[in-house]
Amino acid sequence: MTCRILERRSSWTRLLGLWLAVAILTACNGSRPSSSRTAAAPQASASPDESSNVIRLSGTVEAVRASTVIVPRLAGQATNSLVITNLVPAGTKVAAGDLLVQFDPQQQVRNAMDRRAEVVDLDGQIAKKRADNAIAIAGAETALAQGEHDLERARLDLAKNEFVSPVEAEKNQLTFEQDTAKVAQLREAVALKKKAADADVRVLEIRRERSDRALRYAESNTTLMAVRATFPGVVVIKSVFKGNGMSEVQEGDEVRPGLPILDIVDPSAMRVRARVNQADMELVEPGRAATIRLDAYPELSFEGRVDIVSPLGVTSSLTSTVHTFTALVSIRGMHPRLMPDLTASVEVVGRAPAAVLAQGAR
Repeated sequence: MTCRILERRSSWTRLLGLWLAVAILTACNGSRPSSSRTAAAPQASASPDESSNVIRLSGTVEAVRASTVIVPRLAGQATNSLVITNLVPAGTKVAAGDLLVQFDPQQQVRNAMDRRAEVVDLDGQIAKKRADNAIAIAGAETALAQGEHDLERARLDLAKNEFVSPVEAEKNQLTFEQDTAKVAQLREAVALKKKAADADVRVLEIRRERSDRALRYAESNTTLMAVRATFPGVVVIKSVFKGNGMSEVQEGDEVRPGLPILDIVDPSAMRVRARVNQADMELVEPGRAATIRLDAYPELSFEGRVDIVSPLGVTSSLTSTVHTFTALVSIRGMHPRLMPDLTASVEVVGRAPAAVLAQGAR
């Protein structure tokens, strides 16, 4: 009995040793790569992936076609404020020719009426001055004609001196000399009167030209009181400084000339004006695809494309060694919330750097 138990233990020991030997041999063979496996699967070279070069930019949404309405500058007048009597509400869709803003035209109408009255009055003054001058010149010419007749009579009397007494001959000589001087004086007086008459009329004509120019300015100013849309779009009211803060322009506000009060934008074509760091200029180029997200509405995203990258940069306010460039990224599609002056983030799929391309080629 004891011998059988010993024989069984010896058999189990031999089986266990054989199993361990097989396991060790298998592990050694698996750790060594075969030559056929190495030849069948050569190591792949790394290639650049453009999707890994995403450039993130920030900018502001703007319309491709937009127009700013400013308070008109009045010609021929001192700078005066204008009062808004009618203003289209913000967000209104307007067509070409629709009224955007109406300013109070009463002062301009009064100015035009006053200038027109001045022109009419000066026309009357010019006509009266010409008539007065014609009368004065006619009187001077009549006196000149009378003097010339007297001079001709004195010349005839002077021709009779050889037939009259010496005293009578002396009188005739003195009379001829006096009439000659008188005629010369009258001729000079007529010439001076004509020059003075022309000068007086010219002064009035200059005043009339100035008044007529002021009339044209005043009449043109009345046409500036109503501003209309030049193309269809959406109205965006601007904020101005009033009191102690910024607020939108409203009806009844008194605004100064040259102040922008609203924009009309075409929402069918929008873009983002983004800033590009000089270090990223190698990666961003026109034609690259982009994704635009609005900071105010993170759930919205738009596809776009880089259209223009400015060749000239702007020096940073912090240091003169850092320059930023401007990129215009067009936006595809429309949305009611996609409006100008919203800040946006732009993700541009940039071109792989030259170093990465060279490494991929190797």
